[in-house]
Amino acid sequence: MTTREVAEYLRIKERKVYDLVRLKRIPCTRVTGKLLFPKNLIDEWVGQGTAFPDLKPAVLAPAPAPAPAIVAGSHDPLLDWCLRESGSGLAMMPGGSLDGVRRLVDAEAMLAGMHVFEPETATYNQHTVEEACHGVPGGLDTVLIEWAWRQQGLILTAGNPLAIKQISDLRDKKARVIVRQPDAGSRILFRHLLAQAGMVEEDLDIFDAPARSETDLGLAIVDGKVDAGLAVETVARQYRLDFLGLHRERYDLLIRRRDYFEPPVQRLLQFFATEAFRAKASEMAGYDVSGLGRVIANAA
Repeated sequence: MTTREVAEYLRIKERKVYDLVRLKRIPCTRVTGKLLFPKNLIDEWVGQGTAFPDLKPAVLAPAPAPAPAIVAGSHDPLLDWCLRESGSGLAMMPGGSLDGVRRLVDAEAMLAGMHVFEPETATYNQHTVEEACHGVPGGLDTVLIEWAWRQQGLILTAGNPLAIKQISDLRDKKARVIVRQPDAGSRILFRHLLAQAGMVEEDLDIFDAPARSETDLGLAIVDGKVDAGLAVETVARQYRLDFLGLHRERYDLLIRRRDYFEPPVQRLLQFFATEAFRAKASEMAGYDVSGLGRVIANAA
C-alpha cells in the first residue's frame, strides 16, 4: 500500500503515517525512494497492539524471533563481496542451493541464495521452493527475488592444454574433473549438461573430494589437482584460468517476509542499489544485474 492507502486503511492522517515511519514504529520499505507498506505486515502490526483484558499474558503466543543473520545456500563470489562491503552483519554459510532452502525453512537463515535449474520447465528455483515448503504447517511466507543472471561453464587450466572445446571432451581427453557437493545448483546443472551430451558422471575421472564453493573449485585447478570443473565465469577471471561458457542461469534470493524488514536484510538490499555494487558487478565477469529485485514468486 502507498502512504495514502495505508492512512485510509488505518483511518489516520498521512502526516501521522510519516511520523510513525520517522520513529520506526510501522513496517515499511522504500522502493526507488517511494514508501510502501506490505498489507500483511500492517495487519500483523495492528494485531500486536490489540488488548485482551480478560486473558492472561501466557495465552498470547509470542511473536516469532528473527532467524540468525545468515545467508545460506549457493556460494557466489559477488554476493560474498557484497556481504563484506555492505556492513549488513550477514554471514555467508555456503552449503549448496538445496541446503540453503532447507535452512531457510527451518529458520536457520534469513536468506537463501539459489540457482536450481528445473529442466522439465526450463525455469529456475520456483518449483524447488514449492516442493521444499510443501507440508510446512501454516505454509511458508516467502518471496523469491531475482538477483542476477550468471554465465556458467567449464573452468579450465590456463592455456587449456587439453584443448577442451565441448563437455564431451572431458571424457574423450581423460580430463581430471572436480564437481561441487550434491546439494549445489552447479552439480545439478552439471548432471543436466552431461545428460544432454549422452553422458553421466561415472564416465569421467572425478576428483575424490567435492569443492565446497566456487573459490575452492578454482583453487583446485590452479593447484594442478584437476583439469576442469563447472563454475561461474568470474572464477576463471579471478584465477587467470580458461573458460568455456555453457549455460546462462538465474541466481535468486529466497527471503521469508517476517525477516525481510530485519535491519541486516534491509542494509544488504539497500547496498544492491548503490553505484559501488553496480561497478563491482560490471568489473566481475559474467554477471547481468539489470533485473535485480524482480519478484519471481510471492507465496501466500
